Amino acid sequence: MSTKEKIKEDVDVLAQDVKQHEIILFNDDVNTFEFVIDSLIKVCNHSSEQAEQCTYLVHYKGKCAVKTGEYDELKPRCTKLLNLGLSAEIV
Repeated sequence: MSTKEKIKEDVDVLAQDVKQHEIILFNDDVNTFEFVIDSLIKVCNHSSEQAEQCTYLVHYKGKCAVKTGEYDELKPRCTKLLNLGLSAEIV
């Protein structure tokens, strides 16, 4: 096995070891579109277009994955969304 192949194999194994999670944002009848968009921009570092698209998906589909990553990275973001009065969970 060449060095290049060994490095690729090591990277593939590392990528499999890191479990990815998602923050799921749920629809509610309380928060305005503008508030949800602003919250996603501030908490999840979304662009305005991305935040708007996620907000519409939440509204029409009931939920949307708004951020993907490692659990330890997502936990404080999800907590901030919850503290803002939004409905979210990590899956």
